[in-house]
Amino acid sequence: MLNAIAGGGSFLTFPALVFTGVPPIVANATSALAVSPGYLGSTLGFRPELRALPSRRLGREAAISGLGGLLGAGLLLVTPASVFAGIVPWLLLFATALFAAGPVIARRARAIGGTADGAAHGREAGLLAVAIYGGYFNGGLGILLMALYTVAGESRIHTVNALKNLNSLVLSWLSVVAFIVAGAIAWREGMVMMVAATLGGYAGARWSRRLPAAWVRAGVIATGLVMSALFFRLAMG
Repeated sequence: MLNAIAGGGSFLTFPALVFTGVPPIVANATSALAVSPGYLGSTLGFRPELRALPSRRLGREAAISGLGGLLGAGLLLVTPASVFAGIVPWLLLFATALFAAGPVIARRARAIGGTADGAAHGREAGLLAVAIYGGYFNGGLGILLMALYTVAGESRIHTVNALKNLNSLVLSWLSVVAFIVAGAIAWREGMVMMVAATLGGYAGARWSRRLPAAWVRAGVIATGLVMSALFFRLAMG
Protein backbone atom coordinates (compact mmCIF):
# COMPACT_ATOMS: atom_id res chain seq x y z
CA MET A 1 0.00 0.00 0.00
CA LEU A 2 2.84 2.39 0.86
CA ASN A 3 4.43 1.85 -2.55
CA ALA A 4 1.19 2.63 -4.31
CA ILE A 5 0.57 5.85 -2.37
CA ALA A 6 4.01 7.29 -1.71
CA GLY A 7 6.65 4.61 -2.13
CA GLY A 8 8.89 3.20 0.61
CA GLY A 9 7.34 -0.23 1.12
CA SER A 10 10.74 -1.84 1.68
CA PHE A 11 11.11 0.25 4.86
CA LEU A 12 8.52 -2.08 6.39
CA THR A 13 9.05 -5.41 4.65
CA PHE A 14 12.76 -5.73 5.41
CA PRO A 15 12.63 -4.87 9.15
CA ALA A 16 9.49 -6.97 9.60
CA LEU A 17 11.30 -10.02 8.23
CA VAL A 18 14.36 -9.42 10.41
CA PHE A 19 12.26 -8.99 13.55
CA THR A 20 10.49 -12.30 12.85
CA GLY A 21 13.86 -14.06 12.98
CA VAL A 22 14.86 -14.14 9.30
CA PRO A 23 18.64 -13.56 8.86
CA PRO A 24 19.39 -10.08 7.41
CA ILE A 25 20.69 -11.24 4.02
CA VAL A 26 17.77 -13.64 3.54
CA ALA A 27 15.39 -10.92 4.75
CA ASN A 28 16.79 -8.50 2.18
CA ALA A 29 16.42 -11.05 -0.62
CA THR A 30 12.91 -12.01 0.50
CA SER A 31 11.89 -8.35 0.73
CA ALA A 32 13.01 -7.89 -2.89
CA LEU A 33 10.81 -10.85 -3.86
CA ALA A 34 7.84 -9.49 -1.92
CA VAL A 35 7.79 -6.07 -3.61
CA SER A 36 8.74 -7.29 -7.10
CA PRO A 37 5.20 -7.98 -8.47
CA GLY A 38 4.28 -4.32 -8.15
CA TYR A 39 6.91 -3.32 -10.70
CA LEU A 40 5.14 -5.22 -13.48
CA GLY A 41 1.85 -3.40 -13.06
CA SER A 42 3.64 -0.07 -12.82
CA THR A 43 5.58 -0.73 -16.01
CA LEU A 44 2.48 -1.82 -17.94
CA GLY A 45 0.76 1.37 -16.86
CA PHE A 46 3.39 3.41 -18.69
CA ARG A 47 3.37 1.48 -21.98
CA PRO A 48 2.51 4.56 -24.11
CA GLU A 49 5.56 6.43 -22.82
CA LEU A 50 7.82 3.43 -23.37
CA ARG A 51 6.53 2.86 -26.91
CA ALA A 52 7.48 6.45 -27.76
CA LEU A 53 11.16 5.74 -26.99
CA PRO A 54 13.61 3.97 -29.35
CA SER A 55 13.42 0.21 -28.81
CA ARG A 56 17.20 -0.09 -29.14
CA ARG A 57 17.70 2.33 -26.27
CA LEU A 58 15.17 0.51 -24.09
CA GLY A 59 16.79 -2.84 -24.80
CA ARG A 60 20.28 -1.54 -24.06
CA GLU A 61 19.26 0.12 -20.81
CA ALA A 62 17.27 -2.93 -19.72
CA ALA A 63 20.37 -5.06 -20.33
CA ILE A 64 22.48 -2.66 -18.25
CA SER A 65 19.90 -2.72 -15.46
CA GLY A 66 19.78 -6.50 -15.54
CA LEU A 67 23.56 -6.74 -15.37
CA GLY A 68 23.68 -4.29 -12.49
CA GLY A 69 20.93 -6.12 -10.62
CA LEU A 70 22.80 -9.42 -10.96
CA LEU A 71 26.07 -7.83 -9.86
CA GLY A 72 24.40 -6.26 -6.84
CA ALA A 73 22.70 -9.53 -5.92
CA GLY A 74 26.00 -11.39 -6.30
CA LEU A 75 27.73 -8.83 -4.09
CA LEU A 76 25.05 -9.28 -1.44
CA LEU A 77 25.35 -13.07 -1.53
CA VAL A 78 29.13 -13.00 -0.98
CA THR A 79 28.93 -10.41 1.80
CA PRO A 80 29.54 -12.12 5.18
CA ALA A 81 26.41 -12.11 7.32
CA SER A 82 28.19 -10.27 10.15
CA VAL A 83 29.40 -7.55 7.76
CA PHE A 84 25.94 -7.08 6.23
CA ALA A 85 24.39 -6.88 9.70
CA GLY A 86 26.75 -3.99 10.41
CA ILE A 87 25.96 -2.28 7.10
CA VAL A 88 22.18 -2.59 7.42
CA PRO A 89 21.65 0.38 9.80
CA TRP A 90 23.60 2.66 7.45
CA LEU A 91 21.70 1.39 4.42
CA LEU A 92 18.38 2.02 6.17
CA LEU A 93 19.47 5.49 7.26
CA PHE A 94 20.73 6.34 3.77
CA ALA A 95 17.53 5.08 2.16
CA THR A 96 15.43 7.04 4.68
CA ALA A 97 17.39 10.23 4.03
CA LEU A 98 17.09 9.65 0.29
CA PHE A 99 13.34 9.13 0.60
CA ALA A 100 12.95 12.27 2.72
CA ALA A 101 15.00 14.33 0.27
CA GLY A 102 13.26 12.85 -2.78
CA PRO A 103 11.16 15.92 -3.69
CA VAL A 104 14.15 18.25 -3.24
CA ILE A 105 16.37 15.97 -5.32
CA ALA A 106 13.77 15.88 -8.09
CA ARG A 107 13.43 19.68 -8.12
CA ARG A 108 17.19 20.21 -8.16
CA ALA A 109 17.62 17.63 -10.90
CA ARG A 110 14.99 19.33 -13.05
CA ALA A 111 16.66 22.71 -12.46
CA ILE A 112 20.09 21.38 -13.44
CA GLY A 113 18.77 19.60 -16.52
CA GLY A 114 21.34 18.19 -18.93
CA THR A 115 22.51 18.07 -22.51
CA ALA A 116 22.11 15.38 -25.12
CA ASP A 117 25.85 14.71 -24.99
CA GLY A 118 25.79 14.50 -21.22
CA ALA A 119 22.89 12.09 -21.38
CA ALA A 120 24.62 9.92 -23.96
CA HIS A 121 27.89 9.73 -22.04
CA GLY A 122 26.74 9.60 -18.44
CA ARG A 123 23.33 7.95 -18.37
CA GLU A 124 24.42 4.36 -18.91
CA ALA A 125 27.33 4.51 -16.46
CA GLY A 126 25.05 6.03 -13.85
CA LEU A 127 22.38 3.44 -14.59
CA LEU A 128 24.82 0.59 -14.00
CA ALA A 129 25.87 2.06 -10.64
CA VAL A 130 22.27 2.58 -9.53
CA ALA A 131 21.29 -0.92 -10.69
CA ILE A 132 24.13 -2.47 -8.65
CA TYR A 133 22.87 -0.59 -5.61
CA GLY A 134 19.31 -1.75 -6.33
CA GLY A 135 20.38 -5.38 -6.63
CA TYR A 136 22.22 -5.12 -3.32
CA PHE A 137 19.63 -3.11 -1.36
CA ASN A 138 16.32 -1.94 -2.82
CA GLY A 139 15.60 1.01 -0.53
CA GLY A 140 15.53 4.37 -2.33
CA LEU A 141 16.01 2.79 -5.76
CA GLY A 142 13.16 4.66 -7.44
CA ILE A 143 14.39 8.05 -6.24
CA LEU A 144 17.90 7.35 -7.54
CA LEU A 145 16.59 6.29 -10.95
CA MET A 146 14.34 9.34 -11.28
CA ALA A 147 17.18 11.67 -10.32
CA LEU A 148 19.51 9.96 -12.80
CA TYR A 149 17.17 10.36 -15.77
CA THR A 150 16.25 13.92 -14.86
CA VAL A 151 19.89 15.00 -14.58
CA ALA A 152 20.61 13.19 -17.86
CA GLY A 153 18.23 15.58 -19.61
CA GLU A 154 14.81 13.89 -19.58
CA SER A 155 12.27 16.60 -18.73
CA ARG A 156 9.03 14.63 -19.24
CA ILE A 157 8.00 13.36 -15.82
CA HIS A 158 5.84 10.51 -17.17
CA THR A 159 8.75 9.30 -19.31
CA VAL A 160 11.02 9.47 -16.26
CA ASN A 161 8.51 7.38 -14.32
CA ALA A 162 8.20 4.90 -17.18
CA LEU A 163 11.98 4.41 -17.37
CA LYS A 164 12.21 4.14 -13.60
CA ASN A 165 9.58 1.40 -13.51
CA LEU A 166 11.01 -0.54 -16.45
CA ASN A 167 14.53 -0.59 -15.04
CA SER A 168 13.29 -1.37 -11.53
CA LEU A 169 11.34 -4.31 -12.97
CA VAL A 170 14.29 -5.77 -14.85
CA LEU A 171 16.96 -5.37 -12.19
CA SER A 172 14.69 -6.47 -9.34
CA TRP A 173 13.40 -9.57 -11.09
CA LEU A 174 16.88 -10.68 -12.16
CA SER A 175 18.26 -10.10 -8.68
CA VAL A 176 15.38 -12.15 -7.27
CA VAL A 177 16.24 -14.96 -9.71
CA ALA A 178 19.81 -14.89 -8.38
CA PHE A 179 18.51 -15.05 -4.81
CA ILE A 180 16.24 -17.98 -5.67
CA VAL A 181 19.09 -19.92 -7.32
CA ALA A 182 21.27 -19.26 -4.27
CA GLY A 183 18.55 -20.49 -1.91
CA ALA A 184 18.41 -17.12 -0.15
CA ILE A 185 14.61 -16.77 -0.06
CA ALA A 186 12.41 -17.41 2.98
CA TRP A 187 9.51 -18.75 0.92
CA ARG A 188 6.79 -18.93 3.57
CA GLU A 189 7.30 -15.35 4.69
CA GLY A 190 7.90 -14.21 1.11
CA MET A 191 4.63 -15.66 -0.19
CA VAL A 192 2.65 -14.04 2.62
CA MET A 193 4.24 -10.69 1.86
CA MET A 194 3.70 -11.04 -1.89
CA VAL A 195 -0.02 -11.56 -1.33
CA ALA A 196 -0.10 -8.66 1.11
CA ALA A 197 1.81 -6.44 -1.34
CA THR A 198 -0.59 -7.29 -4.17
CA LEU A 199 -3.69 -6.60 -2.07
CA GLY A 200 -2.04 -3.54 -0.57
CA GLY A 201 -1.23 -2.20 -4.01
CA TYR A 202 -4.87 -2.44 -5.03
CA ALA A 203 -6.05 -0.86 -1.79
CA GLY A 204 -3.34 1.77 -2.02
CA ALA A 205 -4.50 2.81 -5.46
CA ARG A 206 -7.96 3.46 -4.00
CA TRP A 207 -6.69 5.16 -0.84
CA SER A 208 -4.29 7.33 -2.81
CA ARG A 209 -7.30 9.35 -3.95
CA ARG A 210 -8.36 10.04 -0.36
CA LEU A 211 -5.27 10.06 1.86
CA PRO A 212 -2.74 12.88 1.38
CA ALA A 213 0.52 11.38 0.16
CA ALA A 214 2.41 13.84 2.39
CA TRP A 215 0.94 12.15 5.47
CA VAL A 216 2.04 8.75 4.27
CA ARG A 217 5.50 10.07 3.35
CA ALA A 218 5.86 11.45 6.88
CA GLY A 219 4.90 8.07 8.29
CA VAL A 220 7.41 6.28 6.07
CA ILE A 221 10.20 8.67 7.10
CA ALA A 222 9.36 8.27 10.79
CA THR A 223 9.30 4.49 10.39
CA GLY A 224 12.64 4.55 8.58
CA LEU A 225 14.26 6.61 11.34
CA VAL A 226 12.90 4.36 14.07
CA MET A 227 14.03 1.23 12.24
CA SER A 228 17.47 2.73 11.61
CA ALA A 229 17.83 3.51 15.32
CA LEU A 230 16.74 -0.01 16.29
CA PHE A 231 19.18 -1.62 13.88
CA PHE A 232 22.01 0.62 15.09
CA ARG A 233 21.26 -0.53 18.63
CA LEU A 234 21.22 -4.17 17.56
CA ALA A 235 24.51 -3.73 15.69
CA MET A 236 26.15 -2.27 18.78
CA GLY A 237 24.96 -5.21 20.85
